[in-house]
Amino acid sequence: MYQRLSANLPDIKTLHDVRYEMPLSIYSKDKVLIAQFGGNKRIPVKIENVPKQLINAFVASEDDGFFEHSGVDYKGLIRAGIQLLVTGKKKQGGSTITMQVTRNFLLSNEKTYTRKLKEIILALKIEREYPKNKILELYLNQIYMGHSAYGIAAAAQTYYGKSLKDLTLAEQAMIAGLPKAPSAYNPITNEDRAIERRNYVLQRMLELNYISQADFEAASEEASTAKLQYHSSDVSVPHIAEMVRQYAYEKYGEEAYTLGLKIHTTIDSSLQKAAEQALWNSLHSYDERHGYRTKKPATDEGKETPIRTSPVIGDTLAATITSTSNNGIEATLYNGKAIDIPWKNSKWAIVKAKKQLSVNAPIRVRLSKKGNWMLTQVPEVEGAFVSLNPADGAVLALVGGFEYNKNKFNRATQAKRQPGSGFKPIIYTTALEEGYTAASMINDAPLAIYDPSLGRIWKPENSTKKFYGPTSLRKGLTFSRNMVAIQLLKEMGIAKGIATGLRFGFTKEQLPPGLSLALGSGYASPLQMARMYAVFANGGFLVDPYFIEQIESREGKIIFQANPKTACSSCKNTAQTEQNQAPRIISPGVNFIMNSLMRDVIKLGTATDARVLGRSDLAGKTGTTNDQRDAWFNGFTPAHVASTWVGFDNFKPLGHYETGGAAALPMWIEYMRTALKNTPVATFAPPNDVFKKGAEYIQKGVVLKKLAAIPATKKAVTEATKRLIKEKPVEALF
Repeated sequence: MYQRLSANLPDIKTLHDVRYEMPLSIYSKDKVLIAQFGGNKRIPVKIENVPKQLINAFVASEDDGFFEHSGVDYKGLIRAGIQLLVTGKKKQGGSTITMQVTRNFLLSNEKTYTRKLKEIILALKIEREYPKNKILELYLNQIYMGHSAYGIAAAAQTYYGKSLKDLTLAEQAMIAGLPKAPSAYNPITNEDRAIERRNYVLQRMLELNYISQADFEAASEEASTAKLQYHSSDVSVPHIAEMVRQYAYEKYGEEAYTLGLKIHTTIDSSLQKAAEQALWNSLHSYDERHGYRTKKPATDEGKETPIRTSPVIGDTLAATITSTSNNGIEATLYNGKAIDIPWKNSKWAIVKAKKQLSVNAPIRVRLSKKGNWMLTQVPEVEGAFVSLNPADGAVLALVGGFEYNKNKFNRATQAKRQPGSGFKPIIYTTALEEGYTAASMINDAPLAIYDPSLGRIWKPENSTKKFYGPTSLRKGLTFSRNMVAIQLLKEMGIAKGIATGLRFGFTKEQLPPGLSLALGSGYASPLQMARMYAVFANGGFLVDPYFIEQIESREGKIIFQANPKTACSSCKNTAQTEQNQAPRIISPGVNFIMNSLMRDVIKLGTATDARVLGRSDLAGKTGTTNDQRDAWFNGFTPAHVASTWVGFDNFKPLGHYETGGAAALPMWIEYMRTALKNTPVATFAPPNDVFKKGAEYIQKGVVLKKLAAIPATKKAVTEATKRLIKEKPVEALF
């Protein structure tokens, strides 16, 4: 029988190099764990790093003869056999730690006599092949500890949020008691039975002289401190986490969830939190401008209320009204906490809410910026946010919607929305490259033409319903005059506008071949818009957005390191720098003038609310589409670029006054307040080609009269141009 069973046994030499199943872990750039994929939590640990008393606790409770026997506890097996004969019931018993290693690594858990015999044979072989410490290490890293935790290190994190060295004696005994029955003796599921088991472990340690009587008494009297720990901080990056998961699955298949990979993203956790809160606040603000919506509470018997099904959605919490008065509402949160909601904190909802809300009605609440409870609702409108490092395209923050679990659609990367006036800088860039200047005059006048892309006569107009006659390009962009952009594209030719759009990374499908292109009638995602504006922020280079910085194996080896192409205005063109330099797609001069134009959008134009940030280096462009179906703000400094979008998933109009400046700009402002906190205000020096153009203008006598008589020497032109820019910035020249 021994020969027959031995012939089909697994090879014990596979235990020399065990690869534990470990989840895929995703981290922010600043090393905050933001997500894990894969069912098993495990943190392999070397036996020399396991506290001695924790080892003693396991030996005392699981196998007190471990260091003496040869893999099999014959007395224990005899006891189990006698129990079977007396009771007629087959129970697990007589297993040593070595036999458990055999079962967990090499055999199944089926309870048959044949398997038990195989287990004994393998245990004897393992004891001859491996030292006791190796066997113990395998056991302590593999054993199931409840709540998806495998191994002692994962258990310490799961129940106590501690490393092994920080566990108290009582906590060590609690963990050592788990393998007996992880479900029955679990301190989360059944605290009383868990404490009973813990105290049994302590008693065994006392009997074996591992601890003193004083230690036993102190530890056994301790209350249980176990509670489920969540490793991720309060930073929420579900859309990025899903993007990383998809990438890992495509690259590694199903093994991505068991290889123990650590993927470090480009996300900055503090900026991500700022972006998420900015999006929540902006969508709530929109919602509050459009009134409170009430719903009848569910009364059908057995039907789950919103409190049980969705206690937390975004920053809103489910609650139930317990009483109402002229002063406000008293309510109970989904977790049982009582709160007060004064009417003065919810003035936007007071008219409808006072009449319709009653005791026992389910409501939604959230904390105001001042930390007070206020009545709220889950917004029906949606939004998206993306911020990039314009130097290399690293995604710093990304929010794909109000609540990932409510709707997993990633609007930041997957949405196909009209960019509206946010596309106009492409048209103006084309114009500057075609010889127009910021001072060139375009007639802002009515236009009626047949547009083949629309299939009808098109009569565009400005958002103000007025026409302004001859208008400079600078004013045209500052005040987002539609007719100026359309006339420009008509004069230059649609093909040239499309060619510039392609250069900025858009595809042909996104660029309709008609004059409506000037008003952003194509489509783009917020990520694509952020990439477009990164060109203006970084000096004229097209960078590729990326979100994975590094991939690390379970052993800590770097198996992937991002090497993005970067923008570098001062780099000399060598073979080495060209290989890692992003392609320049607009000249320094054109980029300088476009920056100047878009700074005026904030200083004087459609985004003046951003002046509240008190900075002179802010630039950007609002975007609003027909019937206010999409509201955008795309803005930047040399250090940050961010695109914000607000709209309905079903393309319902936002409302007459819900422009990019009203609905989307506040999100950008709130984020930038955090992002630019420690960033000095940038200065802008005109590049050489701007000075050259200034010289031409001075020679032609088309600048200020006081400079007309200055000889056109290089030194004189340079000094005069510097003085002009200082006195009336670039507007005087262009």
